[in-house]
Amino acid sequence: MLKTYSIKEVAQKFDLSISTIRYYDKRGLLPFVAKNKSGYRVFTETDLNLIKTVVCLKNTGMAIKNIQKYIQLVMQGPDSIEQRKQLLELHKQQVIQKQKLLSENLQEINFKINKYNSKNAKEVIKTELAYVLAEKKELKL
Repeated sequence: MLKTYSIKEVAQKFDLSISTIRYYDKRGLLPFVAKNKSGYRVFTETDLNLIKTVVCLKNTGMAIKNIQKYIQLVMQGPDSIEQRKQLLELHKQQVIQKQKLLSENLQEINFKINKYNSKNAKEVIKTELAYVLAEKKELKL
């Protein structure tokens, strides 16, 4: 049996505010969403699938204008598959770069945590602080 969802249900499902969904709609990211006789947005299962993609793209840092472009291509049908693929491949590379940067930063965080967890953490920190102060003094800073 086919089911429809209210904007409130969609907001809860995707952990978005209702105003965010309205904003996405006004920015052209949800052109597929219908309205009922009372003018309220009504979402179907297939709408939810595309909203999931919109949220994914937004969460991974794609600009709204590029999400708009992607949705426009989706709405054009199968003739735009190659263009969609190119857009997503480019975005994928950007996401991979962000992941790499996050991984490098996580290593630094883990290094610091491990230092603070060591048995001689206080000694190490005192030594580091003394070095910093001596360096500044020597450089007259």
